[in-house]
Amino acid sequence: MDDLDDIPRIALDWHRAGTGSALATVVQTWGSAPRRVGAMLAVSGAGDMAGSVSGGCVEGAVVAEAQEAIADGAPRILEYGVADGDAFAVGLACGGTIRVLVQPVGIALPENVLADLIEARAARRAAALVSPPNTTPYIELTGHQDRFRMDRSGFEEDGETFVAIHNPPLRLIVVGAVHIAQALVPMARQVGYDPVVIDPRSAFASAARFPGETLLDDWPDDAVRALGLDARTALVLLTHDPKLDDPALTEALRSDVFYIGALGSTRTHAKRLERMGEAGFSPTDLARIHGPIGLDIGAAGPAEIALSILAQMTQVLRRGP
Repeated sequence: MDDLDDIPRIALDWHRAGTGSALATVVQTWGSAPRRVGAMLAVSGAGDMAGSVSGGCVEGAVVAEAQEAIADGAPRILEYGVADGDAFAVGLACGGTIRVLVQPVGIALPENVLADLIEARAARRAAALVSPPNTTPYIELTGHQDRFRMDRSGFEEDGETFVAIHNPPLRLIVVGAVHIAQALVPMARQVGYDPVVIDPRSAFASAARFPGETLLDDWPDDAVRALGLDARTALVLLTHDPKLDDPALTEALRSDVFYIGALGSTRTHAKRLERMGEAGFSPTDLARIHGPIGLDIGAAGPAEIALSILAQMTQVLRRGP
């Protein structure tokens, strides 16, 4: 998790260092606002900042308001309209408006609540920071299932209680360092996944073929157990070899990974389902496996197949299985 994704920790560190801090969060947008609801900016009492709520349009004004909030300990809601001229400056075709919730750490946003949020994020647990009006914010680890699935922060039905969704980073585990994987891994990284490639065949899983990526040469079942499988993980099986794919597939079916995809023809997939059924998995379990893998877009070649896989992963993540 890099600093751009770790704004709560930065805000807490500044608070504990004695400079004071506030967390500013986009809570509502209209028009072509530069950042989506839930975007965060940490501000220190010394005027330092990390993150963004508008891509540069109103950060200066938010910092000034945040420093006042740090001084008086009171949260506040700010609203900014983005004039058309400013909108073009940040790459927008038209203006927009944003509302920003500013919460000084320690009073409006208690230190222990922020620490609990950071702990949940570090442990890859989905957490919601719930901020009711005129009441101390708190953390919820259950409920809000649609919001967690869609990564969608927003106001509850009362129009006043804001729920900030903090999901673990998305992770992609690829078994099989083949040509499709070479195309899929950089595509997935571009849309926010942290990819890992597993292949015990060193000629395939090489730094030359996957520069800068995490490569594991363990057997797939050992590797996925070591990595851990959770609801923010997608598993893609690309080896065509049951000796490599099936052990990892078994681990995935016992977990709550949100996506399982396996390369192969309809006939190959039927044999796969037969093997997994003989291993004791139910029809409901087997229905979780997407095979042949990817959306049917008429893909030709490794890059287009990778695109179809990533599109299917996105569809399952956002719309559900």
